[in-house]
Amino acid sequence: MNDLDPATFLAPLLTSEGRALLDEVRDTEPARELAVATRLRRDHPAELVSAALAQARLRQRAAAKFGATDAGRMFFTPNGVEQSTRTSVATYRAECLRALGVRSVADLCCGIGGDAIAIARAGIRVLAVDRDPLTVAVARANTDALGLAELIEVREADVTEVDTDGYDAVFVDPARRSSKRGRIFDPEAYSPPLSWAVSAALKAPLGALKIAPGIPHEAIPPEAEAEWISDGGDVKEAVLWFRADGTPGARRAMLLPAGAGVHATPATMLPDPPVRPVGRYLYEPDGAVIRAHLVAEVAEELEGGLIDPTIAYVTADEHRVTPYAAAYEITDQLPFNVKKLKALLREREVGILTVKKRGSAVEPEELRRKVKPQGRNSATVFLTRVAGAPTMLIGHPA
Repeated sequence: MNDLDPATFLAPLLTSEGRALLDEVRDTEPARELAVATRLRRDHPAELVSAALAQARLRQRAAAKFGATDAGRMFFTPNGVEQSTRTSVATYRAECLRALGVRSVADLCCGIGGDAIAIARAGIRVLAVDRDPLTVAVARANTDALGLAELIEVREADVTEVDTDGYDAVFVDPARRSSKRGRIFDPEAYSPPLSWAVSAALKAPLGALKIAPGIPHEAIPPEAEAEWISDGGDVKEAVLWFRADGTPGARRAMLLPAGAGVHATPATMLPDPPVRPVGRYLYEPDGAVIRAHLVAEVAEELEGGLIDPTIAYVTADEHRVTPYAAAYEITDQLPFNVKKLKALLREREVGILTVKKRGSAVEPEELRRKVKPQGRNSATVFLTRVAGAPTMLIGHPA
C-alpha cells in the first residue's frame, strides 16, 4: 500500500498548471533541482513544485522500463517504478494473449497499469483492478495519458471480491514486497496468496500468474505451465500459465529481445548432462534457462557437458552460436590460487578483468583488488568448481 494521498500527490499535477510545470522540469538534472525549485516557487505553490520535481525524477527512472516517450507522458509512484513490468516483457505477454485468441482480460493487482497498457495496445479489452487508491488514480491517469481509456476500465476494489466471469483471461500479479519485510519469498505470503491466485486463474478459460523468478519448482502447481523470461540477459519474472489446451508441468525459458525460447514437457525433459573435462569453450546459460531447469536441453544442442554436477556451466570442444548461452574460449585452467592468477595476468598484460563466479565464495571485487590488473589486454576469469575442485578458468568471449 502507498502512504501518499492521491489528492496531494497526483491531482495537482493533472491540472493545467501542474502539466505545464512537468513540461518545464522534464530534463532537470539532480544537481540543479534546488536552484530550479527556488526559482519556480516564486510563481507556483511550493508543494506543487516539489511534486513536479519528484515526478520528473520518477519519469527519468521509468524511462529504462517504459521508454522515454511513454515515461515522459505517464505518472508514477516510487513503488510503481520499482515493481511495474518492463514494457518489453509486458508486450511479449500481451502478444501471447492475443495469439491465443484472448479478447478480454481481468488484470488483477494492476499496479500503475504497465501490463494493462500493453494488453490494450494489443487490441484487448482490460479490466484493471487494484485496491490502493493512489495506485488506481495513477493507473487511470496513465490510461488517459496514453489514449487507452476506451479499452481499459480501472477499478478500485479488493481483487478477491471481483467477479471475472465473462472475461477470456485472468492475469494476476500479486504483491511480492512488504513495506515492513521487503521482498517476500513465501508464495503464500504474497498479497493475495498464490493459492488464491491459482484458484482465480483456474476459474477462467485462461489464467496467467506473475510470480518471483526464484520460486522453488516444488511450489509450482502441477496444473501450470511455467515460463521464465529474461530481457537483455537479466531474468525479469516468471509466469504460470493455466489453459485447457496446455501441457501441465511444461517449462519454458523465453529470452528477449531475441524472442528465442527453449521448451520442454514432462515427457521430453532430459536428464542432467554428463560431467566432462573442460573443453576449449565454456558456455554460460542465460538465467532464464537456468531458472527453468533447461540447461540439459541447451547442453544437448551444444553437444556439451557440465564441468561439475552442481554448476550450470556447459563445456564443449567446438564453438556453436546459440541464443541460450554466452560462449567463452578458455585459454587456461588453474587450481584456485590468487598468486598464480596475479602472475598470469601480469604476464598477459591484462588490465581489464571481468570476474564471474558460480560455486565460489570469493567475491569478484575482492579478487580484483588482490590481483590489481594492469595492462592493455582484457580477460575473463571464472571462479568455479571443476569436478568438485575450486578452479579458475581464464578466457575471453568467443
